[in-house]
Amino acid sequence: MSTQTLAQEHKFLAAGEWKTSPHPVEIRSPYNGEVVGITYEASPEQVEQAVQAASQAFHQTRSLPTWRRAEILQNIVQALKAQQETIARLIALEAGKPIKMARAEATRAVLTFTDALEESKRIRGEWLPLDLDANSTGRFALVRRFPVGPVLAITPFNFPVNLVAHKLAPALACGASAILKPPPQAPLSTMGLARIAHEAGAPPGAVNSLLCGIPEAQGMVEDDRLKVLSFTGSAAVGWALKAKAGKKRVVLELGGNAGVAIHSDANLDFAADRCVMGGFAYSGQVCISVQRIYVHQPAFDEFASKLLDRVKRLRLGDPLSEQTDMGPMISAQAAQRAEGWIQDAVNAGAHLLAGGERDGSFLQPTVLTRTKPEMNVCAEEVFAPVVTLESYDNIEDALARINDSPYGLQAGVFTNDMRAIMQAFEKLEAGGIIVNDVPTYRADPMPYGGTKDSGIGREGVRYAIQEFTEPRVLVVNPSGA
Repeated sequence: MSTQTLAQEHKFLAAGEWKTSPHPVEIRSPYNGEVVGITYEASPEQVEQAVQAASQAFHQTRSLPTWRRAEILQNIVQALKAQQETIARLIALEAGKPIKMARAEATRAVLTFTDALEESKRIRGEWLPLDLDANSTGRFALVRRFPVGPVLAITPFNFPVNLVAHKLAPALACGASAILKPPPQAPLSTMGLARIAHEAGAPPGAVNSLLCGIPEAQGMVEDDRLKVLSFTGSAAVGWALKAKAGKKRVVLELGGNAGVAIHSDANLDFAADRCVMGGFAYSGQVCISVQRIYVHQPAFDEFASKLLDRVKRLRLGDPLSEQTDMGPMISAQAAQRAEGWIQDAVNAGAHLLAGGERDGSFLQPTVLTRTKPEMNVCAEEVFAPVVTLESYDNIEDALARINDSPYGLQAGVFTNDMRAIMQAFEKLEAGGIIVNDVPTYRADPMPYGGTKDSGIGREGVRYAIQEFTEPRVLVVNPSGA
């Protein structure tokens, strides 16, 4: 990836070669519609070449010694560090992410691959005594984890580098090959990451990255040669793909409508700062974006005032500007959908405290109150800069209302009451409970994933390695008699 290619041709990687096809795809900025770059949609024959290559390369990647896997990952880390500003700029251009947040994503990708570098050296097994009865006297067992097979990684537009890293890094760490299917809205950053991995010394065919049509993507999901499906995206698509995946291992990191409770003993200034970040960072296009805010009644008015004051200060504009807090949504259609949900809520009795207006792909940061649980802005994943603000009487009520959702990715609780914290840990039906911060918080090494409609399995390199590998037991009878 180089600065000279930002608005030029980006070939895709299949079977160890950089390829084009008769089907060019223009990638346009969601900010101004200008062409950011040109890539290609792979033909069915090229998709088949990638699948064959990943399957064949797996026989090599699974046998790579630890030092070699670590060396490849170290080379990737060094390249990511050297190219951070270029990577961030490309993310901002094709995904509309403000440059400040794009830089943060590029930095996180460095951490994700560094974590993989370290975890590649810690994939350990165990020794088990089997002489628990007379018939097994002298016997013992060795348990070792082996990679399951090639990984099909399907990722969305909102983190076109780091979400790919969370699939590619553990695959390379444990000795699996991979096919990366990037998002059609923002594929160039993923292509750049694939180039870095390829040039870092990954065996030919170990990393493939290509756009393809829906039939070809579904074909790969159904293909028994690919042993793991790791998907990040919408719940509807994720569960539909799982139904087609057959005998594959499936890891689904799906959507949410994250709730956060703010108790009256919390630091309200800090909570307001974090809720604005969590609700409106990248225009709310984050699966753990703050969507439902519940505030203890004694603190409601004060918190609402602090929140709205901060929302009014947010600056919308060019993603490449250092002053921009919020850029455009990924498309005018996405913004129009969210605008419709806001209007539906207002028509049904919700009160608009801020925002609600759309200009093309820009949607003003929006705060609604007097909402009802059945409204789309509460019940579904809005995936836009929209939050609801309601009060609660006691912590039990707050936890019940957070749980009143088909999703369960992450939840937040602002309080210093240890009893309330432990109640939240026990009762909240979510993959992660974040105390004194918003559910939007994620540290890349931690286990990450959801319950209910929010998915199955866990990411975070160490935990993804568990998903991509399986234990095998060797039973030894030393005496041979």
